[in-house]
Amino acid sequence: MTDHTYETLAVTVDSDGIATLLLNRPDALNSFTVTMAVELERFFLDAADDDSIKAIVVTGAGRAFCAGMDLSATGNVFGLDESANPTPADLRDHLYDEPFHTGVRDTGGKVTLAIHACPKPVIAAINGPAVGIGATMTLAMDLRLASTKARIGFVFGRLGIVPEAASTWFLPRIVGIQQALEWVYSAEIITGEAALAGRLVRSVHEPEDLLDEAYRLARSFVVGRSPVALALAKQMLYRNSAAAHPIEAHRADSLAMWHTSIADGKEGVAAFLEKRDPTFTGRASDLPEIY
Repeated sequence: MTDHTYETLAVTVDSDGIATLLLNRPDALNSFTVTMAVELERFFLDAADDDSIKAIVVTGAGRAFCAGMDLSATGNVFGLDESANPTPADLRDHLYDEPFHTGVRDTGGKVTLAIHACPKPVIAAINGPAVGIGATMTLAMDLRLASTKARIGFVFGRLGIVPEAASTWFLPRIVGIQQALEWVYSAEIITGEAALAGRLVRSVHEPEDLLDEAYRLARSFVVGRSPVALALAKQMLYRNSAAAHPIEAHRADSLAMWHTSIADGKEGVAAFLEKRDPTFTGRASDLPEIY
């Protein structure tokens, strides 16, 4: 695993390759800072190429998951350059140039784009309050599990700002446009049970059971599975579900099937016929190009 020392995170990886990513500012309810944004983006970009990590479980230290942006910072609390005066053309043509890359781009969006691009299963274990960016960062994760103590809110309207972290792309795809609009319009805090009813979370658990279920799920996804097939399937499900026509999915899955059939697929078929566990050798850090 890539060795990093973090100010705002703590990372451990177990023998099955399940990484626990802990948002680690418990005295501040794990509130989000520019430093946390940089560290989260770096973690997920590194994890994409780290074959020792098979899946990632994200949770919060202490009683909160993430209480939103730390609003006590001086200056622009979101870390933005108030003199930049950006236009749509600037962000279309110069997204990675300064002052736009660090002074205009939404920090939460950089994080969720890195999560979305990570070719590993990512599970949010929402153990307590998750509001603002604390809620929207989980939308780029593949599954969300909530504690009975979870309190989730898309509270941007209360602050006079808009949903960020690419959440206007993710949230309607998860819960539908009507539910997304209601939660954003109202800016109310909802319980884990209400999030379950609205299809935001997969399941709700007692606090002492939350991480056990997240780890059980993570292991069921990756133990005895091909990292390449898993990573390609994740990429295909997200991308093909937004394609204009199923022919786009057909092109991608034809290429993915061809590549996997001559690699880990051979081992999978042989193991099935020989009634043994497969030994897959493909790496998620080395995926065939299917798009």
